Amino acid sequence: MEPERAAADAPTPAQVALGGLCPRCGAKTLFAGMARFAPSCSQCGLDFSSFNVGDGPAAFLTLILGTIVTAAAIALELTLHPPLWLHMLIWIPVTAAGVVLMLRAAKGALIAAEYRNAARQGRIVADEDTDT
Repeated sequence: MEPERAAADAPTPAQVALGGLCPRCGAKTLFAGMARFAPSCSQCGLDFSSFNVGDGPAAFLTLILGTIVTAAAIALELTLHPPLWLHMLIWIPVTAAGVVLMLRAAKGALIAAEYRNAARQGRIVADEDTDT
């Protein structure tokens, strides 16, 4: 693929996040499981293991989704006063589904941003001109 054409055909980070697309070619090959990356793209050969997504998406999702679920549970409690078992019946599956779906999208968006910005691990370069 020519570089100009490849950049024009590359999916946006939102498309990568929501569709599980390869950030280079747009094939639906990013994930091998619910939230686990495939080793590489079977279409263009992009090595997904070279990207470092880490725990950043999980930390943000814990804060964001935890706030949303807690606020919704408090609002439900204050308006309808349901029994505890009903809270558990509602909020445990909502939280679990939200984490899995949002984690998949967040990891996809982060890998797309890393690919688009050519992000690499930081390096310290020694200054050889300093003789002090």
